[in-house]
Amino acid sequence: METIEELDDPRVPVAAACRAVGVSRATLYRRTALPRPQSCMPRPHNHRRIPDSERQHIVDVLHSEEFVDQPPREVYATLLSLGVYLASIRTMYRILAERQETRERRAQRPPKTHTVPRVAASAPNQVWTWDITKLATTTKGTFLSLYVILDLFSRFVVGWMVAEVESKDLAAQLFKETLERHGIEPGQVVVHADRGAPMRSDTLAQLLAAMGVSRSFNRPRVSNDNPFSEAQFKTLKYQPDYPGRFNNIIDARGWLQPFFSWYNDDHHHDGLALFTPADVFRGRVEAVASQRQRALDAAFSAHPERFVNGPPRARRPPSTVAINPLDPNALGREVGSSSPGLTSSIAPAQAQPTTSLSTRCDAQHRHSQSAANPP
Repeated sequence: METIEELDDPRVPVAAACRAVGVSRATLYRRTALPRPQSCMPRPHNHRRIPDSERQHIVDVLHSEEFVDQPPREVYATLLSLGVYLASIRTMYRILAERQETRERRAQRPPKTHTVPRVAASAPNQVWTWDITKLATTTKGTFLSLYVILDLFSRFVVGWMVAEVESKDLAAQLFKETLERHGIEPGQVVVHADRGAPMRSDTLAQLLAAMGVSRSFNRPRVSNDNPFSEAQFKTLKYQPDYPGRFNNIIDARGWLQPFFSWYNDDHHHDGLALFTPADVFRGRVEAVASQRQRALDAAFSAHPERFVNGPPRARRPPSTVAINPLDPNALGREVGSSSPGLTSSIAPAQAQPTTSLSTRCDAQHRHSQSAANPP
């Protein structure tokens, strides 16, 4: 705008200059016009205005015991049905507004602000994230529930379960067995989840509190506070051999068992510099990286002209993995880089073999049947 004002070239019309900067001429004229002087003339009297005596009578009626708790619309309708007309509904509101008597009289819940969840892990078994997804069956309207617990640092599936229902008791059973199988000490791990009913249940809360496990939750109506669990579900359901629908829970367990074995041991994760979750979880990164580096060195020695950026270096997984990091560039940093403010205060844990729990529920959902995946 200032550029057009400073432009003093008769060869450049105002319309062309406005088109060049993407501003309409009306906007230019409106913003550069001199302010209009305020009128000194008094506001003319409105002959339709209700006299003060009648206005006071309307206020007295609205304040009466019969109508003190009623809105003007209800007062207007009641009086009109009795053959009495005082004023229009809008006039009643206007008179009350002059006396500052119009507001929301119902109790309103004050706005709440939820803290952004920020959890970080620099070693396995520091932060676990978990969620439940639905698996369609061949019976229309019937779904299975897949519970998956994921280690944040390594993306290793430490425990999973498929059941016919979404239940707080089954979730507590899964966590109890998974925590015991991995030898988690009190105060060692933080469990992050969304705000679903099983995640917020008292049954699971009491179990985790008894075992010394801290909890973290998504913000309400925020879809990206648990991205790692959601990404794992997408990997599962986008597999080429994913059936889409399962006949029953036995078929689902039969497909999921080898899938999670592949995901942990053979899936080269892009977020882990193409290491497998098992490599990171079980501390095999340096051994695998050394073998990769030898292959890269041999390739560079044979054809150095193909590597325009110099000798290649085998990448390492990130040194810190976080949900909602304070530094948006913290995710994806390789080992050896600093991540201020993101390192978890929880002591690193010894990596343990995976736990796979598959549950079958009967019609009354009274018992479950579990099985563990071999490490």
